[in-house]
Amino acid sequence: MMNRISNTVSNAVRAIATLAMIWLTLLSPAASAQGVLNFGLVPAEDPRLMITDNQALIDALQQATAIDIKPFVATDYNGVIEALRSRRLDIALLGPFSYILATTLAELEPVAIPETQKQGPTYHSVIVARKDRNIRSLADLRGRTFAFVDPSSTSGHLFPKAAMLRAGLKPDTELRAIFAGSHDASVIAVQNGKVDAAAVADGLLDAAIARGMVKAEDLVVVWKSEPIPGSPVVMRRDLPEPVKVKIRAAFAGMREIPWSKGTIIKRWIPATDETFNVVRETAKMLNLDLRKMK
Repeated sequence: MMNRISNTVSNAVRAIATLAMIWLTLLSPAASAQGVLNFGLVPAEDPRLMITDNQALIDALQQATAIDIKPFVATDYNGVIEALRSRRLDIALLGPFSYILATTLAELEPVAIPETQKQGPTYHSVIVARKDRNIRSLADLRGRTFAFVDPSSTSGHLFPKAAMLRAGLKPDTELRAIFAGSHDASVIAVQNGKVDAAAVADGLLDAAIARGMVKAEDLVVVWKSEPIPGSPVVMRRDLPEPVKVKIRAAFAGMREIPWSKGTIIKRWIPATDETFNVVRETAKMLNLDLRKMK
């Protein structure tokens, strides 16, 4: 069964990868000098949903900066990181851990973290299981099928894996795990019975339930993380200073931006590199070589 899941995911990723590579070749370095900012989005959900969910944000940023904003959704977290490194993206909305990874390759500055009507500038990773699989603790995951999101995902891999290790579980050898590629795909795999449990961001779990992708009554939350700093908007440090001033001012002034189903960005909280130290410490606990993860 796990081979069929992996093959399905691989085929989907290859199809999206072809489109993404075409997209990426159309992006030109130093786009900001031409009056365009290329804006990268990590694939937390279906790529088509990512554009739709972020359209109001893109429009607001374009209006506030008077610069044309071009969105790009990569096939995975590392696709956005590589595009930042090669200067084919100017700004990006990254996960906390993907930001840490990106700083090992590219000179970046965090700008701000969204605060919504549902959560502040932090969020949580959760592990969910089907209620009928009799999983009620991390120990119950031993020998089960499991879906992580992506190796570079903060809530979909880094924090839940660290929690498993603290609980005495060896996820690399005691789970039959896959990387589903997105939070949506992970939780849907649980709903459909393809895996017994999965890691997902709490807000994206709520969004999947609100969209009718999964049924809350079929799931149980097995574990919940400590607060994690939210996903930052970052920009390349080598952008022209007047452009960076415009970007920071734009996010500082944004209010009440619709964002995904039923979510409103109330405001943006300024972020610094130190904001993400808890993520760095978790990566150290796992003895991760960050440069080898990309």
